[in-house]
Amino acid sequence: MLAMKLTLILLGALLYLVGIGCWFFWIAPRLLADGETADILYAFAGTCGWLLITFGLAIQIIKTARPTAAGRR
Repeated sequence: MLAMKLTLILLGALLYLVGIGCWFFWIAPRLLADGETADILYAFAGTCGWLLITFGLAIQIIKTARPTAAGRR
């Protein structure tokens, strides 16, 4: 069971890093290179999506590490 959890965590981290690399080094620069309004809006929306995913992932990691912290009174 531990090996399966570790594999899933490493696979998730790899996919996240590949997604970040593709966005910041391949897709976003091409969108910003054109300079059209629609492309700049797409780049902005993609970056906002990346921020939301990163924030959600950080919250998930914190809640998983300390499951009783949210219910404490």
